[in-house]
Amino acid sequence: MDAPVGARTDGLGLRPMVNMINHWIAGRPVAPSAERRSPVWNPATGEQRAWVGLAGAAEVDHAVQAALRAFESWSQTSLSRRTQILFAFRERVRAQTRRLAEAISDEHGKTVSDAEGEIQRGLEVVDFACGVATHLKGDYSDQVSQGIDLFCFREPLGVVAGITPFNFPAMVPMWMFPLAIACGNSFVLKPSERDPSASLILAELWAEAGLPEGVFNVVQGDKSAVDALLQHAQVAAISFVGSTAAARYVYEHGTAAGKRVQALGGAKNHAIVLPDADPGFAADQLVGAAFGSAGQRCMAVSAAVTVGLDGDTFVEAVGRRASSLKVGPGRHPDTQMGPVVTHAARERISRLIGSAAEQGAVITVDGRGLRVPGHEAGFFIGATVIDSVEPRMEVYREEVFGPVLCILHARTLENAIALINSNPYGNGAAIFTGSGAAAREFQRRVKVGMIGINVPVPVPMAYYSFGGWKSSLFGDFHVYGPEGVSFYTRSKAVTSRWPPAGTTGTAEYRFPTAT
Repeated sequence: MDAPVGARTDGLGLRPMVNMINHWIAGRPVAPSAERRSPVWNPATGEQRAWVGLAGAAEVDHAVQAALRAFESWSQTSLSRRTQILFAFRERVRAQTRRLAEAISDEHGKTVSDAEGEIQRGLEVVDFACGVATHLKGDYSDQVSQGIDLFCFREPLGVVAGITPFNFPAMVPMWMFPLAIACGNSFVLKPSERDPSASLILAELWAEAGLPEGVFNVVQGDKSAVDALLQHAQVAAISFVGSTAAARYVYEHGTAAGKRVQALGGAKNHAIVLPDADPGFAADQLVGAAFGSAGQRCMAVSAAVTVGLDGDTFVEAVGRRASSLKVGPGRHPDTQMGPVVTHAARERISRLIGSAAEQGAVITVDGRGLRVPGHEAGFFIGATVIDSVEPRMEVYREEVFGPVLCILHARTLENAIALINSNPYGNGAAIFTGSGAAAREFQRRVKVGMIGINVPVPVPMAYYSFGGWKSSLFGDFHVYGPEGVSFYTRSKAVTSRWPPAGTTGTAEYRFPTAT
């Protein structure tokens, strides 16, 4: 295989001199097969920093079998022991936050401070999982019938898998595996092949915390690994976050194979700005929500809807802030926005910006052609603001997943809500207003799963649950929080009677009823 542009060679041009990123199976690194591999880039420099091996069905089976063996004892481990290990993992992640954040920045491109925030939000789910003994309490009803008691409790499913995206290589896996493991399951993680290193750091920290071998496993890979997990008879459940097309594929194939599936898809998150909103506050909040992490967030605000405002004034305020963003490598302390994840992502975003102009929108701030001195080969694109966008336009219909804010205009709040409700996605939406009545009307009528009132990125805390509606979610369960506990367990109801020794009775052939 030829070395890609930017890869170092051995001097003879024969092979790339870059690291190979391993799997993690049964408590130790496992070298991938040399048959299939994919490059891992540093988006800030455009250089290849590693290879990652791509697992096939055999390697996935190796991980699943290790998880299955571990499940037999882990599922019977006491709640107190599980909690001790969770607390130990939590403290190790906290201590290694900087190391994790730098690894994420080097492969994803986001700023180190943004990566540290991602890790903190993941740790909130670990905090919630540390209370597993409370979350798994069952119910008990005494004397439901003469001499009969009824109670229920929750049991783990078995081997469960997580398939996670590139945009949050630490947080999204931590939405899944802390609760799954706390509930007594064993876990197989298939992270994105674009930024796989964080998953291995997390695996090391689990081992240091005392998690038994095989309870947490990592298989690097692409669609072949996904298909192997979907088809594996001993994988009981799949958690997925990614595009809507992929989420639909995972849901349909996973459920067809008899698995429990939660699959979170794409988004087109809107923010309505009413005339009574503080324009400076709204502009600041929307710029942060649109351009943080270069717009590569499933909860990024990509569409702002002004209602009855002087549109030019608002667009100018947003444009000034967008133009002043400091774009550069994520490791630089002054950087506010880093590159996008790949060269292909940058090209796709640039094409969508161009299509908006061709279809009649007005590009007020154009991030195409941005060059960062000393990082000319990096995958940079500047913050972009597009005014007078209409729903028919491609830049509005698609999830751009880049630093692009579309601005639409509506005459009334009712028109703005109708616009949001007509969109096929239903992940999140926000409103900026000083009116409690308007906010209440918005929160009751808008058809999305997560709502912000003067909060642009309304990601719930870990003791609630995260998930959208419509084409943003396939399945019945949202992730983490109470619904996460329900997803990773199943209820068992027990009806019991303890008759005194020597008690006799007669057979009853009618359907049993309470007496």
